[in-house]
Amino acid sequence: MGIVSGKTALVTGAGAGIGRATARKFSTEGAKVVVSDIDSTGGIETVRLIHADGGKAIFIQADCSKPEDVKALIEGVVEEYESLDCVCNNAGIEGKIAPFAEQTIENYDAVMNVNARGMFLCLRAEIREMLTSGGGAIVNLASIAGLIGFPGIAPYTASKHAVNGLTKNAALEYGKDGIRVNSICPGGIDTRMLDSLAEQTSDGQQSSQQMMAPLHPLGRIGTPEEVAELIVWLCSDRAAFVTGANIPIDGGYVAQ
Repeated sequence: MGIVSGKTALVTGAGAGIGRATARKFSTEGAKVVVSDIDSTGGIETVRLIHADGGKAIFIQADCSKPEDVKALIEGVVEEYESLDCVCNNAGIEGKIAPFAEQTIENYDAVMNVNARGMFLCLRAEIREMLTSGGGAIVNLASIAGLIGFPGIAPYTASKHAVNGLTKNAALEYGKDGIRVNSICPGGIDTRMLDSLAEQTSDGQQSSQQMMAPLHPLGRIGTPEEVAELIVWLCSDRAAFVTGANIPIDGGYVAQ
């Protein structure tokens, strides 16, 4: 039996990368999975992969920055599977790279709208549902940019610090209700987002692997599957005494 057997798991931003890997890991560990993404093509492909592996999953399209979409998403989870036990709030965007003084209001608002406001809306709706059913476990995707600063991505850094703050508050307020809330802070992970940042930074002259691997003490970047292992463990009963934590998974980056 898997470590989340019989539970229902929701993963936002599950159409690719860490979200897809996490949805698949939840399934292999015994959970029924709700895959959500603004991108229906990617989300439906994630469901197909889970079904091909013998798992149970459905897709619900949602824009996590819209309250009505978030409400419909949670209602859809409960309607299909009757409970919400585990959540990975993964949906997020990187925004555009520019020096602080050259950042536009439009870029700042776009990044904060998805990464911070969207996280708040999802957490609020998920907690409300979990309060009716006796608890659950939530993992929010922050970043090492939620722990330290990174030149050129001030809006993203601000948004991920916000994720870590929301995580702490939610954990403090609802621990006695049986709801655990943690965040994880990935370093360089082999995803589409990292490729986009590398392309903006080096004008396409270096790959994300070439750029980022030497910056990590382990000498490489991580994989979405490695991140998924931590997320699913945090949602399992094996992590029953872990809440309010902002956990780096970064090959030693922030230890430097």
